[in-house]
Amino acid sequence: MGKKRAQAMKSRFRSRFLPQVELSSQPDHALIDVITVPRDENSSPWRQLGKRVLWAFGIVVFVTIVVYVDGGGYSEDMSLLDSAYYAAVSLTTVGYGDIVPVSPQARLINLVLITPARLIFLVLLVGATLSVLTDKARRTFQIQNWRKQLRNHTVVIGYGTKGAGAVAALLADDVPSSQIVVIDTNRASLAHAEHHGLVTIFGSGTKQDVLKIAGVEHASSIVVTPSTDDTAVLCCLSVRELAPKAKIVASVRESENRHLLLQSGADSVVTSAETAGRLLGLATVTPTVVEMMEDLLSPNEGFSVAERAVREFEVGSNPRHLADIVLAVLRNNELHRVDTADASALKPGDRLLYIKHEMEQPIEVMDDDDED
Repeated sequence: MGKKRAQAMKSRFRSRFLPQVELSSQPDHALIDVITVPRDENSSPWRQLGKRVLWAFGIVVFVTIVVYVDGGGYSEDMSLLDSAYYAAVSLTTVGYGDIVPVSPQARLINLVLITPARLIFLVLLVGATLSVLTDKARRTFQIQNWRKQLRNHTVVIGYGTKGAGAVAALLADDVPSSQIVVIDTNRASLAHAEHHGLVTIFGSGTKQDVLKIAGVEHASSIVVTPSTDDTAVLCCLSVRELAPKAKIVASVRESENRHLLLQSGADSVVTSAETAGRLLGLATVTPTVVEMMEDLLSPNEGFSVAERAVREFEVGSNPRHLADIVLAVLRNNELHRVDTADASALKPGDRLLYIKHEMEQPIEVMDDDDED
């Protein structure tokens, strides 16, 4: 009985976390409902169809006016309705033959104006039809081209509040939206991400085939922000197996699960519940401090914490004497606080964590000896 129960549990695990059909083995045209590559609204086939319909209607109106003005040159006295009727049957090449041009002037107008208008009208209708029919082929080509060029990008697993905040921070740091891929199982969240110009993939970040079509093997960093801690652990395990050298940053709700994410391959773990608790505690005593911290963490809103390389003229200087407010020095992948001895003198290759203002540029502060 114990062996059968274990096999049943294993089967349920596979049915939940392993795909029935490997998406990574599917051709690009089969991934249209899975991968969404943002495109210009003007390139939408339905938008193009609407424009062509308006142009076609405009041509009908134009021909109606021309025929009505020259109404005396036809086999019947042309009213406005008759003119519209003749324009419609003529442009659509139906040609019932009940109304025909009889005067030389009317025939010349048909030859010079109405015949070219008829050709343009047909081209518009055929073009609209082809535009809609070839939309699937165009989207397939977009997916194929995107997958070929996908390198050194960032994959965000989960586009909830934390995932959206992570993407906002990346965009604020000048990361192109084309270099960010969002994975989620919520269509509404993916639609929101697509609205911001992000490539989206519908699926679970725990499944390796979904990660493969997101190009995790070629990604430079992966942000793991699912709704539950156990899902985050599974995501980290799957990602680390596919991308041994990628940087994985994960979010965990409870601090007691932090070590599980680190053991699963995460390079950095942020404890959301614990961080929120600290902010709540600070807000009860010093609310202005919390406001300043939120300002520092909010991209494109006043002050922010940024990173930059040490400039040549800053080598050998104490970071506390720079114009920028330096918080720490990053040296050989080790972080040194600005008040420690290791950060007393800057060296070539160091990077600075400092407070930046969006409207200001760092300036050089000269020593007294330089002024002399």
